[in-house]
Amino acid sequence: MRTVRLDAGVRWLDDETLLGGAPPRLMKLSKTARELLKDNELTVTNPATAKLADQLLAAGAAHPKNQATSTRPVSVVIPVHNRGAELRRLLDALDLPAGSEVIVVDDASDRDKAGFMPLRDKARFIRHEVNRGPAAARNTGLKAARHEIVAFLDSDVVPEAGWLETLLAHFDDPRVALAAPRIVGLRKSGENALTRYEHARSSLDLGPDEALIVPRTRVAYVPSAAMLVRVSAVGGGFAEEMRVAEDVDLVCRLHADGHRLVYDPAARVAHEHRDTLGPWLGRKAFYGTGAAQLALRHPGTVPPVNLSAWAAVVCVLLTSQKRWATALAAIITAVSTARLAGALKMVREPLKTAVRLNAMTLTGAAWQTAGALTRHWWPLALAGALFSRRIRRAIAVAALAEGVADWWQHRGELDPVRYLVFHRIDDLAYGGGLWWGAVRHRTTAPLQPRVTRGPRRRSPD
Repeated sequence: MRTVRLDAGVRWLDDETLLGGAPPRLMKLSKTARELLKDNELTVTNPATAKLADQLLAAGAAHPKNQATSTRPVSVVIPVHNRGAELRRLLDALDLPAGSEVIVVDDASDRDKAGFMPLRDKARFIRHEVNRGPAAARNTGLKAARHEIVAFLDSDVVPEAGWLETLLAHFDDPRVALAAPRIVGLRKSGENALTRYEHARSSLDLGPDEALIVPRTRVAYVPSAAMLVRVSAVGGGFAEEMRVAEDVDLVCRLHADGHRLVYDPAARVAHEHRDTLGPWLGRKAFYGTGAAQLALRHPGTVPPVNLSAWAAVVCVLLTSQKRWATALAAIITAVSTARLAGALKMVREPLKTAVRLNAMTLTGAAWQTAGALTRHWWPLALAGALFSRRIRRAIAVAALAEGVADWWQHRGELDPVRYLVFHRIDDLAYGGGLWWGAVRHRTTAPLQPRVTRGPRRRSPD
């Protein structure tokens, strides 16, 4: 029998109303649904439980529990440019189901330095005579694949045991087009402070909680360093004109087409992080340059912040640090809470619930605003700081408060002082790359906030 369990982020507002999902929404449970859902789990035993399970899964409010693994054959595609030692390490680590194949796409590596010749008995090699980038290399492998499920792996990763079988199980659902593992740091001897920071805060690591992959949610993308796709769903594959953020672009397109995309951290793949400052900063800035292309290709899908309208106004007022603005912010918060309470007729205690929801909304908005000031918008913030003591104070508070909160949330192996320094440098590099990309593409789209209303209401039967 199939069992699903509620997402870790779902909150019970009372005994019949849930808040959660991807994107978040209010869900009013019928009496029948409440009786079926016990201890935050639901076992499918009949059409009624199957319907409720599918609704919760589709909303991202629940995930399969203890589903059986799969050993169907797959095609593994590895794009590579040089990196012979890393490729050998990856090929030696692969443990694939019977009938699987491995395709290595050599994207115009240096023949004398790559050292691929001894590896040719471990995989089928396809060579590009001209370097066309990782997206094109993956697409070449995709076209050559014999199986319906293709696993993309970068050459600098090492999968952990059971990763493939865990992800393959999701494809028993024909609506799933993509499944991705958790990307963790590859442990090595002689690790320094930078690698310890990356173990805690790598942009490739999307955390310990499973989720649907949905733009503008907690898991809005997954890296192509490791992912499985259904060939019939991805069409031509990655956008070959993109040298960066092509994985985010693919996620956006698949989601827009109505496919289900799954992030399952029970499957783990280790990635060799950069451990010297120069290459690490360069990679962070490089990631930032992709924001402009994404914003132009998918308007409103990858904003720097995604705020409720009233919370955005409150954040602006509080940032001004003026007494009248603080008073006005309090009034706006009170009015918003009262209006929300009036709209929450479906819950037992509308006012208490409204206070709780708006506190969560305002906390999230403050977190996003502080992050944007020190990451996406830091050049503007710096310019303002040259002329305003209040702006300087706001930036200092945001940089310290957001950094400490981020350290506390991730709590890795690094002390808060060094963590904060690396975190701020990380943001400066990414933001610098973002602005460079915006200037190069002559657009402000990746800098524009997205202002929304609030959680939507749904009523599972």
